[in-house]
Amino acid sequence: MSGTALAATAPGAPGAKPTFSYAGKDGIGTSYEAYVQGRYQDGGVTGPVSKVWFSLARGVITETMQGMIHEAQLRELQFAVKGEGFVHTEYDDMDTQVDYLHKDEAGRPLSLAYKVVNRDRQGRYEIEKHVFTDPDRDTLFVRTIFRALKTGITPVLLADPQMAGTGSNDKADTVGGTLNAVEGTHSLVIKADKPFVKTSVGFVGASDGLSQLRERGALAVYDTTGTKAGNVALAGELPALSAGQEATYDVVVAFGADRAAANALADATLKAGYAATLAKFNGQGEAVGWEDYIQGLAPLKDLAAMATDGGSLAFVSALVLKAQEDKTYAGALIASLSAPWGETVSTEKLATGYKAVWPRDFYQCAMALLALGDTATPLAAFNYLTTVQVSAQTKGNKGANGWFLQKTHVDGTIEWVGVQLDQTAMPIMLGWKLWQAGVVDDATLKAMYPAMLKPAADFLVKGGKIGLDWNKATITPPSSQQERWEEQPGHSPSTTAAIVAGLISAAEIADKLGQTEDAKTYRATADTINAAIEARMFTTQGTYGNGRYFLRVNQNDNPNDKGPVNPANGQQGLTENVYLDGGFLELVRYGVRAPNADSIVDSLGELDDMSIPDHFRVKYTFTFAGDPATYPGWRRYGNDGYGEDVRNGGNYGTGELTGGMGPGQRGRVWPIFTGERGHYELARANAKPGGVTAADLDAIRMTYVRGMEKFANDGLMIPEQVWDGVGVSPKGYKLGEGTNSATPLAWSHAEYVKLLRSVRDRQVWDLYAPVVARYGK
Repeated sequence: MSGTALAATAPGAPGAKPTFSYAGKDGIGTSYEAYVQGRYQDGGVTGPVSKVWFSLARGVITETMQGMIHEAQLRELQFAVKGEGFVHTEYDDMDTQVDYLHKDEAGRPLSLAYKVVNRDRQGRYEIEKHVFTDPDRDTLFVRTIFRALKTGITPVLLADPQMAGTGSNDKADTVGGTLNAVEGTHSLVIKADKPFVKTSVGFVGASDGLSQLRERGALAVYDTTGTKAGNVALAGELPALSAGQEATYDVVVAFGADRAAANALADATLKAGYAATLAKFNGQGEAVGWEDYIQGLAPLKDLAAMATDGGSLAFVSALVLKAQEDKTYAGALIASLSAPWGETVSTEKLATGYKAVWPRDFYQCAMALLALGDTATPLAAFNYLTTVQVSAQTKGNKGANGWFLQKTHVDGTIEWVGVQLDQTAMPIMLGWKLWQAGVVDDATLKAMYPAMLKPAADFLVKGGKIGLDWNKATITPPSSQQERWEEQPGHSPSTTAAIVAGLISAAEIADKLGQTEDAKTYRATADTINAAIEARMFTTQGTYGNGRYFLRVNQNDNPNDKGPVNPANGQQGLTENVYLDGGFLELVRYGVRAPNADSIVDSLGELDDMSIPDHFRVKYTFTFAGDPATYPGWRRYGNDGYGEDVRNGGNYGTGELTGGMGPGQRGRVWPIFTGERGHYELARANAKPGGVTAADLDAIRMTYVRGMEKFANDGLMIPEQVWDGVGVSPKGYKLGEGTNSATPLAWSHAEYVKLLRSVRDRQVWDLYAPVVARYGK
């Protein structure tokens, strides 16, 4: 034990209620691991598989996962600085700069290794951190350089474990002079290359190191949290520095089944050392790592040439998309390595946040990876999809088969069971695209048709009665239980676009396999659905403009009856005619409607009307410092409540004024819609006599490509939502800055990559030629 001869037990169990951390990440990281025969296993060219992911936010290391990608073992790791008359933390009291450690000659990042510099606002000290993982071990490497510039300082490492994905049942001690935490078969050990001067453990909010420093100016030495489990914290004091001194420490966070295993991994990583571990992570020299992955993406440099930032965001997007894949279940692509509004989301029980599989986001990512020239990951993704498809073998299923689960853990554990028909269509669409690209061969297609593709297509035709968990609904396509925002039942343009594209894709596959009756059924169903699109979803008596536009959603077959839309996200349910939504552009993206179709063109004016009151308005424009141009952005839809409270800036769902969900909540602008509009403008330019011109491409690049680049943060992470200037600004956000919803959103990076590919190809990447031929001329 450190400190006293007799173990001192920390008081204050169980500590404060545990939560995730801030969701606006400035960086995410993990090692690149090569597949072995389409799976992750030891023995490949990258060696043993490391299953550790980390994120960075506001200058500190936030959620660090080990095992499966949603299994957080560490909530936060940062440093406090104790000086004459002050105690500072990196998170609260310093200015932060984030950069990448390994770049090419053009300054484009080649790996997810980060350099973070946190500076005292009075210039008295600074902390430089290099953060990456050991690609051969389940360890996180943090080289830390402390510089006492104008005053003496004492650094103190502060760690907040979240073992086994929860923060409420941990124990901690300082046995062996290391910082240790455990829950069940999950252990964490933090060790530095030089001994800590003093170590202590405690309960968050009661006896943790930061509380001690702020209350007493020094660490009280507690060697153990004792027999009571709770929300624990770890602290390790490092030697004091005098003004003008600099000190470097290599700190390793190791994860294992028990303390001995974690400690051995920490020792092995420290023995390998900073230079060798970083070089292997990067893929420098003979090692295979991230640089090799980047170099294997043949179209990437061409795509980067379509960018307006020199290609840095394109390179980072490639890294980020690949990094958000699980390494136990190959091909399991998650939505984001974050939990929206995380610091007010409880982790008393296991929660994934966005670290989970949605087939819709999954499709976007797989298609973007294919656009980058990565064929192995989309193939693994396609093969993975049976894991999240409902069948007779799905635990608890007593109803219809063929549809895809709304949200699951990467191992297929069910979280949400709403039926979203676009999420059932998109796996078929992906299969067709991969087959056309030669990634899925005929043999695989033949095997996957009865196993996955036909059941999905049949469900799009017939629907059925659901019998899983709470869901007992009867689904009658093309009416969906939920549209793409997971909130409303009925007919949705974006969902319908996917259904039609999915059915035509299924018909093409069925023809190839000699299943002619299936092909006839799928085309006939698609024809019927397609013929009714405007009759079901296009109002001619709307509230805005000339009254002619696509509705966001319609719960019946009459778009002019001012039918109801359900309440959601604290907002009252209003009539269908007041909701504007850009989802109709997906009809063009997939080829269901020509870009100059009357219904499409008619809808643009209302979608872009910025005179509409803020609550119902969808389009906003943004300017950024040092750039005279203006860039467009769009909200999901008017009356959207999925965001912070306009009255006080409070996090979504926290209810500072309402006690829960409230009408002050406001969904903000999403960068993906800038990309979606760019895709539409490309399609519209292509439809002109003579097709798209160089001037058209430049306009798209400088407006939509550059707009998405402007929304990225300093770490080149693209958010889910950005601040639109309406209401009280949470945390002092600037216009166009990412909020605390979720950053990076994989879909945002996917949309950016696909827009670059579309511009390079002069044709929309997600376009389905058989759909265009049948409906979209």
